[in-house]
Amino acid sequence: MTIQSTTLPNGLRVITDTVPTVESVALGVWCDVGTRHENMTHNGVAHMVEHMMFNGTPTRSAQDIVSEIESVGGQMNAYTSREVTAYYVHLLKEDTEKAIDVISDMMQRPTFPDSEIEKERGVIVQEIGMTNDTPDDLVFDLYQETAYPDQALGAPILGTAEIVEGMKKQTMFDYVESFYTPQNLVLSASGNLDHDQFVKWSEQYFNALPSDKKRESLHANYKGGECRTIKNLEQSHVVLGFQGIHKSHDKYYAAILLSTILGGGMSSRLFQEVREKRGLVYSTYASHSAYVDDGQFEIYAGTGPEKLPELMPVICDELKKIAAEKVGSEELERAKSQLRAGILMGRESMLSRVNRQAKHLIHFDENVSISSIIEKIDAISTDDIQEIATQIFKGKPTLSALGALDKLEDFDVLEQRLAA
Repeated sequence: MTIQSTTLPNGLRVITDTVPTVESVALGVWCDVGTRHENMTHNGVAHMVEHMMFNGTPTRSAQDIVSEIESVGGQMNAYTSREVTAYYVHLLKEDTEKAIDVISDMMQRPTFPDSEIEKERGVIVQEIGMTNDTPDDLVFDLYQETAYPDQALGAPILGTAEIVEGMKKQTMFDYVESFYTPQNLVLSASGNLDHDQFVKWSEQYFNALPSDKKRESLHANYKGGECRTIKNLEQSHVVLGFQGIHKSHDKYYAAILLSTILGGGMSSRLFQEVREKRGLVYSTYASHSAYVDDGQFEIYAGTGPEKLPELMPVICDELKKIAAEKVGSEELERAKSQLRAGILMGRESMLSRVNRQAKHLIHFDENVSISSIIEKIDAISTDDIQEIATQIFKGKPTLSALGALDKLEDFDVLEQRLAA
């Protein structure tokens, strides 16, 4: 068995995936905390902490941290999502202990120097500005806020410029002490390594984590509705979405396959009907995003404003059609092949493997084998697709639109069209 897991005496979970045929190891710490766990008055703290964790410890400067990894040819990075924050390294197998040393020091002994805080404020404000200048990103932030109003799950991951500029050092320290605790962390590694040796190093270096604290997380409260933002753009950007299903739902992979059939590539229904047949868009796709207790099914389209009167009825027709009529077995098998291929080809990347197994352990508290996932995908029937389509598309929609929108139909007309 290549995947093994061990819980250290302090409660830190360690999971490894041994791949003896490669020369590298990807490893890192995945934290079961993200934007949805923030106090709304401190929106953006998860992301700001992610930046600040690279900015020094009592024995390493910010430059020391990256230099130790890059001096041996390694790479390090991090990301913040709505439910997970991750810090990871990819380097040669002989430098595995060095990576554990550096990552553990960052995670347990951050100093958050005042000069670095001010620098990172500026960097993040620039990042917020870049998102605001990227309409196909901004429209999704506006969508999320509309789907989940007045709650952290609907807040932007980056926060707002006003909150970031006023973020106090103590707020960041309090956040780390509250959430970067053993019960919320997974140390994950994939590559050419030995599990027992990796566990020994983990226990040696991860010996100063803060004590676990009780954590409360508010349940997702989907509302739906619309958000229209007029902006002088060449294209109009539209996201039409619905409440989806959570990660543990028995129809989870049916929802993923539904999104693939509708808008998962150039052979998908939306691409063929909306772009290839009618020439209404340059870009359109569908996706399903799952959380631990809820989910989102989203359809994106970017089009010229004059195409909106024709575009929206066509999208609605495709949604109603897939809920009313069973997909063909050939179409379902093509979607399954796409999904299987994506999962299996991801196994060729150590970073993909280490990320997947860490999140599985966080969300399901167990090792989830690739073979079991493939079995679930293979078992999905045309009835399952129709059932999940009917469930999702009968719910209240969420519409987010950005650009020139005078030709975009009213929300109540859209609702009536979907219900007809």
